[in-house]
Amino acid sequence: MSNTVAQQISLFRSYILNRRLDAATLRFLDSILVSKDVKSSIEVRSSLREFMRSESLSVLREIAEKAVDQKLLVVEFLIRAFALIGDVESCLALKYEGLLLRELKSTSYQWLQVSYMEWLNFAEQSLDNGFHSIAGKGCEKALLCLQRNSMADPKTSEFFENLQAIEKIKRLKDCAIKSAASNSGANHGVLEK
Repeated sequence: MSNTVAQQISLFRSYILNRRLDAATLRFLDSILVSKDVKSSIEVRSSLREFMRSESLSVLREIAEKAVDQKLLVVEFLIRAFALIGDVESCLALKYEGLLLRELKSTSYQWLQVSYMEWLNFAEQSLDNGFHSIAGKGCEKALLCLQRNSMADPKTSEFFENLQAIEKIKRLKDCAIKSAASNSGANHGVLEK
């Protein structure tokens, strides 16, 4: 690793330690990761992943008493940072927690309501990345959203669209359950595969 890259990584770490959790920090991280010296460096990505995992826990503890919108901004920053680093497990774990937080707070703040499509997208991403049991939970949440909001007249196209969505979610859930059963007994960190 070149001296320049080491300095850039040190600067990125200082941004995080000083809680500069914004788009500029994400752009800076991206510029580090696309540099020729870092692109293929497993060591650098691993180091950044461990640093971000450690700091994200501290950050989440620090924001526990903050307003929901502030929490969601921080969670979104962390999701994007983990996505850039290539830490799918942490990215999906935070995405799940963010969706749960929104769902919990949506009773007081309507604008936070999670759609079935958001849960479905989460479930698909989880399944695609081998996190079968959490994909099943995402499917369950998607089905609950559809059932909770299913007031469509049986003669409308919305009703048939909802039926198609329910069938798609059930197929995905079945796939997730079968995959989880075939991989049972293995625990792979934050999310179960």
